[in-house]
Amino acid sequence: MGHKNKTYIIFDGDNDKWAYARMKGWKALEHIDFDFENAHEDYTLTSSAINEEYIKGKLRKRFQNASQVIVLIGESTKNLYKYVRWELEVAQNLNIPIIAVNLNGDRKQNPITCPPIMRDTYVVHIPFKMRMIKYALDNFPIEFKKRDSNSSVGGRIYSDSAYSKLGLND
Repeated sequence: MGHKNKTYIIFDGDNDKWAYARMKGWKALEHIDFDFENAHEDYTLTSSAINEEYIKGKLRKRFQNASQVIVLIGESTKNLYKYVRWELEVAQNLNIPIIAVNLNGDRKQNPITCPPIMRDTYVVHIPFKMRMIKYALDNFPIEFKKRDSNSSVGGRIYSDSAYSKLGLND
């Protein structure tokens, strides 16, 4: 399924930009079934943008077009408050579904790397695997919208059978 809804991607720009670049690479390859509409292509920022208020204003505009968020969780993601935590707060306040992608391969919430602001929220946690990210983009936003008040807390995971169906048996 192609994603016509924009996906806002949150990541540590100093350490985890490689993962963001890889996702864009998967999207660019015609023979690979991986697609998403990248909200980062809206309201572009130049490398000379240094004013925090200006940058956050541009990022807010990106959120207006986003239907889901992917947060790429690396070793230092949980320690980034200026932008990463702020972006997560904005996503939560706008009630946008969040897909937590663990760069270390974890299939569930990792208390060592997961940003505290996400620990008790309705977020799905998956490993950095192309097929799993595509599966989450196809399924989690729908699940998120259908959730009831009793299921709105706590990290979500996909079953082993979901991974098996995708050929991810490791």
